[in-house]
Amino acid sequence: MESNAVLLESKSSPINLLNEMHQLRLLGHLCDVTVSVEYQGVRAEFVAHKAVLAATSKFFKEVFLNEKGMDGPRTNVFLNEVQVADFASFLEFVYTAKVEVEEDRVQRMLEIAEKLKCLDLSETCFQLKKQMLESVLLELQNFSESQNSEEERATQPSVLLESKAAAVAEADQADCPLDAPDSPAGRPSNGVSPETPATKAKEKM
Repeated sequence: MESNAVLLESKSSPINLLNEMHQLRLLGHLCDVTVSVEYQGVRAEFVAHKAVLAATSKFFKEVFLNEKGMDGPRTNVFLNEVQVADFASFLEFVYTAKVEVEEDRVQRMLEIAEKLKCLDLSETCFQLKKQMLESVLLELQNFSESQNSEEERATQPSVLLESKAAAVAEADQADCPLDAPDSPAGRPSNGVSPETPATKAKEKM
């Protein structure tokens, strides 16, 4: 009687495999390729495993598959116009699937990923740049909204002050009429001028 097939799958095996390969590279064990990197006079050499580089980079895959013969115990690959720090970060990424870099180096990591045809690193850089752009846009939006609210708060007191000034002016006009009694407009409208002290003195005499 045949039994049903079951799936044996390890969730930790890929991580463990990467970690073990990373440790082997750091210790220089079983490494079969040396990558020489030079940029503006700065040069460094990195040892690695062909299988790892070929599996993560189409550039290295093409180089290793097209090499005609071994020129020694290790294959030598020369890379120009690649900064030492960037290639070190590239190696760490392909061996661990993660690497920490400064924000201003993300664009350079994207360029080296495209140069070495590393699809995983390219997608990771694209996603990170997208998140960075979205966060910048969000900050600008919040800043703009806060500026608008501050402007509104700044204009409201001036409006209140203007209304208060108008109210004070109206009160002053009510208490102190513009037409004084001595002015022609302040005289009675019946045409009789009010008696002055001089006319009253003449009448007494």
